Amino acid sequence: MAGAPEALPGESRLGRVPPAEVEAARMEAVRRYDILDTPPDGAFDRVAAMAARLFDVPVASVTIVDADRIWFKAIHGLEGVGQIGRDPGLCGSAILRDDALVIPDTLTDPTACTNPLVTGPLGVRFYAGAPIITADGHRLGTVNILDTKPRLITEADTATLADLAAVVLDAMELRLSGLRLLREEQERRKAEEEARARAERDTEAITAFATTLQRTLLPPALPPVPGLELACHYQTDSPRDVGGDFYDVFSLGGQRWAFFLGDVCGKGAEAAAVTSLTRYTLRAAAQHHDDPTEVLDTLNSALLLDPSMGSRFCTCVFGTLQPAPGGGFTVSVATGGHPPVFHMQHGDDGAMVVNGIRPRGGMLVGALEGARFASHTFHLAPGHGLLLYTDGLTEARLPDGTMLGEEGVAAFLATRTTPDAGRLIEDTIALITDLPTGITDLPTGTGDDVALLALSVPLAPATEQTAAASTARNLATPVAGAVCADQER
Repeated sequence: MAGAPEALPGESRLGRVPPAEVEAARMEAVRRYDILDTPPDGAFDRVAAMAARLFDVPVASVTIVDADRIWFKAIHGLEGVGQIGRDPGLCGSAILRDDALVIPDTLTDPTACTNPLVTGPLGVRFYAGAPIITADGHRLGTVNILDTKPRLITEADTATLADLAAVVLDAMELRLSGLRLLREEQERRKAEEEARARAERDTEAITAFATTLQRTLLPPALPPVPGLELACHYQTDSPRDVGGDFYDVFSLGGQRWAFFLGDVCGKGAEAAAVTSLTRYTLRAAAQHHDDPTEVLDTLNSALLLDPSMGSRFCTCVFGTLQPAPGGGFTVSVATGGHPPVFHMQHGDDGAMVVNGIRPRGGMLVGALEGARFASHTFHLAPGHGLLLYTDGLTEARLPDGTMLGEEGVAAFLATRTTPDAGRLIEDTIALITDLPTGITDLPTGTGDDVALLALSVPLAPATEQTAAASTARNLATPVAGAVCADQER
């Protein structure tokens, strides 16, 4: 027969009171399993029901011992009981032991006889409880069997009761593993959400930075040039990258004007540095050299002399404008490795005639010492127009996958009804917007930046009022997919 061991001197047969540090560690283990006050669970209910059947008792329970209460995770044979006080308590005493606590007759036990379960309506006369012990030795609670009449159980019975307590611990470990996996998944999702939010904030910051930096590399507005209409457009392949395309129109004093458009190799901060140096060098050199080729010579030397520019180079068109006798402008254009400028005018039959202006010998700017540049001078008469562009236009893809190319641009321009600068830019924007891939296929990340600059001389004869006015159409905010904003001056 199995029963309680004899009490040691100075302690109750129910066990000694644990030191404070042992109880604190035990409570930490209880909290680790996060099981207190959880809803009913079938796994624990089955253990209580099994214990009642195996031992043929009316009441069986699975309890967790809290700091000041005994909480029933599962109870069989007794309804309406969720928890009881810990002291004095049978379960609270059972967790002080390594083996099962067995009280054959509670009325003959000096401590159990005053327990409310014994003296109350339930009238418990027999109690046995096996502690639920973790692998690191902490006692979380008990598996208990109770009867209303005294009885004895065998050592095999107490071993079975201990096995049921081990089954409860296994269920708690499985539950804890599930909770940990759930928490890890929640933490992973939270980390992913936080990382996504940070990435979105970073993207917004990068986009804002790139857009602001891009604005500094382009003129905020085109100047009014008497007797000339100007229009421009700029869009980047990605709002998060600073493009290397650039353009400008500025006064040289008197009635002379200068214009340029180009494309720096690459993207990003390095390309932006080259673009900035290029713009300010061209503006400064134009004040000291009348010949456009000498302006490009100066730019070539500046790019090669600045070590911070590395191997960066650019293509560029630089030109000057001077009012011509009889109307229009005398235009001198020098090119450095750039696609041809298209000169448009109506032929004798009324059809649009498109000529590509690309002086022979214009080499890349900033690639070689002693690079040679060529220029061409012509008359931009009333009714004539010019289109300057970067290779983002010519490298746009047609529906069959081939590039638009210079021939495609020329063929497109030949179908225009007017060389008016504003209309020319609008039509070209419509062309690249309608293409299925290329610079407008932003979600796939393909294509390139594109810059457009158009100049035209109105057919109407100049008067004092019209000579002092011009129309400038320009892009105020250089972002991907933006369109021109009209500004009357």
